[in-house]
Amino acid sequence: MGLQHKKTKPKNNFFYGRWGMRYAVVIERGESSFGAYVPDLPGCVAAGETREEVIKLIQEAVEFHIEALKEDGLPVPDSSVTVEFIDVAT
Repeated sequence: MGLQHKKTKPKNNFFYGRWGMRYAVVIERGESSFGAYVPDLPGCVAAGETREEVIKLIQEAVEFHIEALKEDGLPVPDSSVTVEFIDVAT
């Protein structure tokens, strides 16, 4: 039996995952590294040598970013960005 993924349903237009808020992450491949950022969390970025590394680092960056917002008494932005892929003829 394969892995089963929990479907995420919007609650009040916000997306929640298995552990709490679920944020979209953009991963970009550069010439020699990968970069990632979270559109809903301005300034939350990471860079790594591999895709796997940048995913790990952006996870840590999001957790740190949210922790810092809470410590500073600032609101944690709700997740509002969604991602959709489209096919185009080339």
